[in-house]
Amino acid sequence: MRTTSLPISCWAAEDIPAIKGENLGYEALTNAELLSIIIGSGTQDCNAVETSRIILNQCGNNLAQLAKASPQDLATVRGLGKVKVSRILACMELGKRRESEPQDVKPELSTATRAYNHYRMRLCDLDHEEFWVSYLNTNYRLIKDVRISIGGITETAVDVRVIMREAVLCNATIIVCVHNHPSGRLSPSKYDDQLTTSIKNACQTMRIHFQDHVIVTDGAYYSYHENGKI
Repeated sequence: MRTTSLPISCWAAEDIPAIKGENLGYEALTNAELLSIIIGSGTQDCNAVETSRIILNQCGNNLAQLAKASPQDLATVRGLGKVKVSRILACMELGKRRESEPQDVKPELSTATRAYNHYRMRLCDLDHEEFWVSYLNTNYRLIKDVRISIGGITETAVDVRVIMREAVLCNATIIVCVHNHPSGRLSPSKYDDQLTTSIKNACQTMRIHFQDHVIVTDGAYYSYHENGKI
């Protein structure tokens, strides 16, 4: 039976914190195991995980208290020299800074106007057609944009299978299709109508909500949804 004083290098590979994190994800590690990776090693009598437990016990097993600890507080733990103390405090500071940074909020594309504004600068000055798809979650928040095809002045060929494959890969539940008309013509072409119908049918089969197909020009847009054609 393994004891806490047994060097980590002698543990079964799947129990070593760094390997366990790689295999199962670092969220599967205890606080002591995570801290042991940071400090790297313990002492001759106390391995890194046990040393980490001592550190945490000294802080009431509270990470907020650990973040407030001074170098002098941590230096009282046997085996923690200046380098290991610096590593711990640096990691705590990174955690604080992460919490204070603004969240990367993805745009919400529930309307044609929002989709148009999202793509306008990207598409309005092009001299050729491009077909893009916005993949959204259930709250209409953007997961990612994908350019499906690049075409000529009046048309671009689109493979509906590629659109649906991307939706499955990113677990999208809603899609918005957008393409531009370099000519400035707002009305959809016969091909645009046929393509929209094909995408709608594919989405129904895959149980994905087809929110809209928006045609972008410089200063205006056409929405299939707003015109009752989806």
